[in-house]
Amino acid sequence: MVTPGVSGVSGLSINVCLTSGGAGMIDRRTVLGMFAGVLAPSALNAQTAPPVDDKSQLITNSLPDTENPLPMVPRVINLRAMGRKPGHQGGTLRMLIAGQRDIRLMTINGYARLVGYDQDLNFQPDILESLDQIDGRIFTLKLRQGHRWSDGSALTTEDFRYCWEDVNLNEELRPGSLPNDLLAADQPPRFEVIDDLTVRYTWDRPNPRFLPGLAAPQPLTIVMPAAYMKQFHKKYQDNIRLAALVAEQSVETWVDLHARMSRSYRPENPDLPTLNPWANTTSPPAEQYVFKRNKYFHRVDENGVQLPYIDTVVLNVSSAAIIAAKTGAGETDLQMQGLAFSDYTYLKAAEKLHPIKVDLWKRTQGSVMALLPNLNCNDDVWRGLFQDANVRHALSIAINRHEINMVSFFGLAQESADTVLPESPLFKPEYATAWSQYDPDTANALLDAAGLTARDGSGIRLLPDGRPANLIVETAGESTLETDVLELVTDHWRQIGLAVFIRASQRDIFRSRAMAGEVMMSVWGGIDNGVPTADMSPAALAPTSDDQLQWPLWGMHYYSRGEDGRPPDMPDVQELLSLFERWGQSGSAEEREQIWHRMLMSHAEQVYSIGIVNGTLQPVMRSARLQNVPEKALYGFDPTSYLGVYLPDTFWLGEAT
Repeated sequence: MVTPGVSGVSGLSINVCLTSGGAGMIDRRTVLGMFAGVLAPSALNAQTAPPVDDKSQLITNSLPDTENPLPMVPRVINLRAMGRKPGHQGGTLRMLIAGQRDIRLMTINGYARLVGYDQDLNFQPDILESLDQIDGRIFTLKLRQGHRWSDGSALTTEDFRYCWEDVNLNEELRPGSLPNDLLAADQPPRFEVIDDLTVRYTWDRPNPRFLPGLAAPQPLTIVMPAAYMKQFHKKYQDNIRLAALVAEQSVETWVDLHARMSRSYRPENPDLPTLNPWANTTSPPAEQYVFKRNKYFHRVDENGVQLPYIDTVVLNVSSAAIIAAKTGAGETDLQMQGLAFSDYTYLKAAEKLHPIKVDLWKRTQGSVMALLPNLNCNDDVWRGLFQDANVRHALSIAINRHEINMVSFFGLAQESADTVLPESPLFKPEYATAWSQYDPDTANALLDAAGLTARDGSGIRLLPDGRPANLIVETAGESTLETDVLELVTDHWRQIGLAVFIRASQRDIFRSRAMAGEVMMSVWGGIDNGVPTADMSPAALAPTSDDQLQWPLWGMHYYSRGEDGRPPDMPDVQELLSLFERWGQSGSAEEREQIWHRMLMSHAEQVYSIGIVNGTLQPVMRSARLQNVPEKALYGFDPTSYLGVYLPDTFWLGEAT
């Protein structure tokens, strides 16, 4: 069971030496004693590099002492306490990706965060040595002395100051508002540099979004490698040299240059220093991306062996259509992306032919796929119908989820609405069962009550304007599972007098049409985070983003702070936004939990997203030599960052088992 995090506790002080395996604290002297044979005195007395404020003193990435790369107090990962085995360094791990953009998986899976989630989804300092917070408003972040970026330059508070003052507050680099996670009641924090290793962010009101933002799969950026990035900033670089760099990178302005060279989530710049376990060494475009171990990574196992264990990770670009086939042929050492549950039988059979092992992890989505009636669609008649709760209820209970479960998931999934899973402390059975029980008779009665009583000669209902109720469901066409499920849904809805037509289009076109109101109903995944705690943001339950296909224009209005889209005109949806704003200003874990339950209940009652099944299983294939990969775990983008919370830096290559 997931337990709530700690961000709501006043006066919280988290020690970095808590292991991932559970509670426990090791003070600085104990850690130094443990690693007396690992850390030389020169590493223990590493000096912090002075800030660079003058153009004439631009970038020097020299390192006084490279023999002992660990910070004075590394983060200790107690593998035995986690039920795993300490390993050894070395070896190469192969993975398959479907395209260049998927190199972001190394950032997601690597999961080096200032503050991250542990396996129980509690907050835990990682890159930070400690974090202290007061009333959810004042956050004091302390770095590890001697911690370095992957190029050997010192990680200091100058890297935070640069990101805050020279990037986030720069009107050219960030012409709009700050990220929402940096705002409390629409106000930014006061930023202070306390000393070379300590910074503080202070808001006048609580900001519960700050820690989840730092722990996210695509984390909030509040630190950058200043010593490297200043060469691309007009405040620090000579104009002639800056112009030459702009031309060299074939971009328009220094702003474009800075954005390209600083991109860390999708690490396409091999020269950009990182704090992740592996650093990219390959410039795009390429058919193969090679990531080498970061020799200044800040984690060690209980024996003092520096992580990551794996020396090299190689990402081979492949067609998405043949990733499963290549996986079964033994052409990868660790694979989950590009695999579906339908591949499981084939992969299990491949275990007899190749030294591989296939496990099943539980997906964290609220629904493996959901039907999203567009409450903002341009068609006045359909928009009015979709905004009628009776119609949404009818569409939901007309779906025979048990049949879909048996046909498409061999009965192994959980028939449910699009909501949180039992692994979440916020789960209640009524959230899963609300309007998800198969009842075509009641569905027909609800559509009659909505005024759709007339039918044509083939039994299809007629809309108020006389048109047949032809319901076009749109998809990105990337999954045969979607196609199979939609064929069953088409039969189910035909029984209540609706004719379903499926339209597939390329993902970008599909999403742009949805935001333009041209899509009537779409198929997409359910809520990403089906295992939340009260300390995680409930943004997915309110119209807060333009990629929420059930209300894209309302989400766009919120996301753009009123510049685009339009505000919601349904009272229940307005209340969701109000509750989300209250969550964002709450200083109490109890209040945040109450808000979550009110929002979850509203979703259960109103059915803005029509879920089908959740708790589905994800094949995870690994080489028989690869150790410490969990046999059972939660799998999803948010909050587990796919492999991230299970610490792939602790995976190692041993003898085949």
